[in-house]
Amino acid sequence: MIPAPPGGAFAHPVTTGIILATLAVLAVSGLAILWLSRSGRAKPEFRRELWLRWASWCVLLPLMLGPVLLGRAWTIGAVTVLSLACYREYARATGLFRERVLSLVIVLGILAVNFAALDHWYGFFVALWPLTACLLAVCTIPLDRPAGYIQRTALAILAFMLFGAGLAHLGYMANDPGYRPLVLLLLTAVALNDVAAFTCGKLIGGAKLLPATSPNKTVSGSLGAVLVTTTLVALVGAAIFRGTPLANPVWLVAMGALVSVAGQAGDLLLSSIKRDLGIKDMGTVLPGHGGVLDRFNSLLLVAPAIFHLVGYFVGFGLDSPTRLITGP
Repeated sequence: MIPAPPGGAFAHPVTTGIILATLAVLAVSGLAILWLSRSGRAKPEFRRELWLRWASWCVLLPLMLGPVLLGRAWTIGAVTVLSLACYREYARATGLFRERVLSLVIVLGILAVNFAALDHWYGFFVALWPLTACLLAVCTIPLDRPAGYIQRTALAILAFMLFGAGLAHLGYMANDPGYRPLVLLLLTAVALNDVAAFTCGKLIGGAKLLPATSPNKTVSGSLGAVLVTTTLVALVGAAIFRGTPLANPVWLVAMGALVSVAGQAGDLLLSSIKRDLGIKDMGTVLPGHGGVLDRFNSLLLVAPAIFHLVGYFVGFGLDSPTRLITGP
């Protein structure tokens, strides 16, 4: 289990530090944008873009951090809503929403895997991925429509893998009494990873990373993000996992690098989907960011990757009660 001092939501100093640092960054960035606006040092379109992004973060941050602070059920509930919102955008963009049987199975799968997390039933949690994939493979066969079978089934299985099985790992972490600092670290680290990649890419420039997939990303930006995110996660992770096998500097650096690489891979995964569909954003619900999926794509791969890394060394909720709802 993750070491956790007794007390409330702010019992762990890392939790308090992350919240205060996030609020400070939000305040400083707002002042910086205000200075740019009044000094006229940026073009009107760029200033408008910055204000939109800042306003979106003012709404997003309470929705991201609030449930984590409120408790286990709130965290799992928020992950469930996020998963359904991401699937909705994916289904509309790919046309999968027209396949009602498949969409129903995916939604039920998302609800089931998050229920397993809420129940703290790990056996059911891990079994739902292969079981749901099998159900998706056969559920449309009775419709007697072999045309398009491979495409719609592949789209559906990918959807559940990302928005059901993948994201649900973030919620399952909340079954550990010491989950708050780790989940908050992941939420803030993936955001910092994006900012570091953008900033380093703009300042250094150089060769494009994958020009056909994401024309604005550079090799320097990618490497800069790995350096910044790895450093942050390793330093904060040392305070979170003190006294555990994961406190080894080698594994902390590996965890930090995994957050950055998996985060960038999730971003590039979504970019590949969007380029294939010929669209710029998956939605418009978040001004300056695009859709919910555009903002949270990094977590799709970071959540399961870190869950299993931390689970191997420390475990999640090993001493906590299980089968909270379905047990005797």
